[in-house]
Amino acid sequence: MPEGHTIHRAAREQRPGLAGERVRARSPQGRFAQGAAVLDGRRCLGIEAYGKHLLYAFEDEPALHVHLGLFGRIRVLEPGAEPPGEVRLRLETSRMVVGINGPTACELLEPPAVDALLGRLGPDPLRCDADPERAWARMSRSRAPLGLLLMDQSVIAGAGNIYRTELLWRARLHPLSPGRSLERPLFEALWEDARRLLELGVETGAIVTRDGLKRVPRTFRARVNVFKKTRCPRCASPVQRLELAGRKAFACETCAPPP
Repeated sequence: MPEGHTIHRAAREQRPGLAGERVRARSPQGRFAQGAAVLDGRRCLGIEAYGKHLLYAFEDEPALHVHLGLFGRIRVLEPGAEPPGEVRLRLETSRMVVGINGPTACELLEPPAVDALLGRLGPDPLRCDADPERAWARMSRSRAPLGLLLMDQSVIAGAGNIYRTELLWRARLHPLSPGRSLERPLFEALWEDARRLLELGVETGAIVTRDGLKRVPRTFRARVNVFKKTRCPRCASPVQRLELAGRKAFACETCAPPP
């Protein structure tokens, strides 16, 4: 599933070509034909990313909500181009074509539904209006493991499985440590590290969690520290695999002893 940096990068790439423009919309696949007909000819007012969600504002409402899920993809192409594959929604202006394939959610939302969606999300470290106090309030009272809390989009929006593992390793925190065991200074450091790494992901278009890289390696394993690794780069101890809510997490139990 694309993590938050991918969604913010997608919003940034689309704004110059869609925002302020009247959009030609259609559903080549046919599964969003009615929604495309509603949007066709309307002016796009802006595109915002909230965690793993994209919201496209249009004049006269409603908004377009897109969540890519596990298999969705967005392509930004030159005007006149035809995106490949089963395209749920194709948006075109004189500046660009946007093709959305395989999203989990592609729907039109009226303002109350948009408010309800955003109300379910925790603060997004990539947004300037994010309030980390909301995340701290949830985490500091919770008995749930940090490894689950960082994946809970109602606690912090945007981080996924890879960032979860890497952030905890960098902070020397075990994924099974309860949220309420986290001290405030360490939470603030964790939040700041999440913001910095996600911003780096937006800039590079890749998940990069290793420090000191002069350029972004093409291979994923060269960009991360312990995710899907066998040895800890800090102490050379074996990396342990954990199961958390059906997802694989990784931890060095020498650097971060289990609770």
